[in-house]
Amino acid sequence: MLEKTEEKLDLGGFDERFYAIVGRGDENLKYFSQLFDVKISAKGTEILIKGEEDKVKAVYEFLRHIIKELTQSPLTPQEVRERAKNYLNAKVAKTTPKEEVILITHRKKAIVPKTHTQRIYVDAIKDNDIVFGIGPAGTGKTYLAMAMALAHLKTNKVNKIILTRPAVEAGEKLGFLPGGIAEKVDPYLRPLYDALYDMVDYDKAGYMLERNIIEIAPLAFMRGKTLNDAFIILDEAQNSTKEQMKMFLTRIGFGSKVVITGDITQIDLPKREQSGLVEAIKVLRDIEGISFVWFKEEDVVRHPIVARIIKAYEEFERSKEEQNTGKEG
Repeated sequence: MLEKTEEKLDLGGFDERFYAIVGRGDENLKYFSQLFDVKISAKGTEILIKGEEDKVKAVYEFLRHIIKELTQSPLTPQEVRERAKNYLNAKVAKTTPKEEVILITHRKKAIVPKTHTQRIYVDAIKDNDIVFGIGPAGTGKTYLAMAMALAHLKTNKVNKIILTRPAVEAGEKLGFLPGGIAEKVDPYLRPLYDALYDMVDYDKAGYMLERNIIEIAPLAFMRGKTLNDAFIILDEAQNSTKEQMKMFLTRIGFGSKVVITGDITQIDLPKREQSGLVEAIKVLRDIEGISFVWFKEEDVVRHPIVARIIKAYEEFERSKEEQNTGKEG
C-alpha cells in the first residue's frame, strides 16, 4: 500500500502571487489536483496538499519553484498551469527508463506505456508485423500506435505513415453531406488528426501531410493500393465490414508494420453487417506474426471516472443478458 501524506504551504501576504497560483474560482488548484493526482485545497493564503507521498512532494516542489519565479516576474494563472504541465513532463521524462520512452513530442512530453497491458502492446508492435489492439475507449490503443508510427518514421524504419478508419456511413448517406469528398469524410478522420497534432508541431505535420509522408484516408480508399515500407494504423476497426477487413489485410506489402485497433462492444454497423474485426479475431488468432492484445477497463488512462463509466456499462449489459437468458429459459 502506498504511503499517504500531507504538506502545507503558506503563500504569505502576496495577493497577486496568490491569485496567479490559485486562479479564478480555484481553477488552478483543481487543475493541479488532476495533473498531479492529489487533493489540494486553500484556506486563506495557506495551501494544503494531500495524497501519495511522492506525488505530494512533486506538487510541493513545483509550488516552491513557482513562488520563487513569481518573486522575480509576474505570471498569469494560465502561465502557471503551463509551467506545472512542463514541470511534470520533465520529471516523468527523467524518471522513466530510457528504453520505455516511445517518443518525445514537440511539447517535450515523453510518451511511455503507463500500464502493464500497454507495455505488452508496445512490445507486440516491435516484434510483430500485424498487431490487433482490442478494448474500450481511453486505453491508449490509437495514441500509442501513433507514437510508435512516428518513432518508426523518425528512425527510417518506414518511409511513410498511413492512418485509416472506416466511415460507417460512407455509402449512400455520404453523398448528401455538403462539400467535396475530403470535407465529407473529414469528421470521421478528425480523431486521427487530433492525435497527430498532439505529438507533432502543426507546421511540421502539415508539411508531412502535403508531401504524403503521412496519409490519412477512409478505409474504402485503401482498395487497389499495395502498402510497402509503411506504418499503417486501422482505427475503429470494429466498424469495418468483413469485405473491407479482408481487402485491407491483403494490401499489406513488404517492410510494413500494421496496427489495427477497435472496441468490439461499440459496433456501429447496420445489424445485417458482421464486423470485420470480430471475424478477423476468429480467423487469424493462430497465425504466426499476428499478435492480439486485449485491453480492459483498468487500462483506461483518461480521467479516472471514464474507467468507472465503462465498468458500469459493462455490468449493465451483463445484467441485461442474464435477464434475457432467464426469460428464454
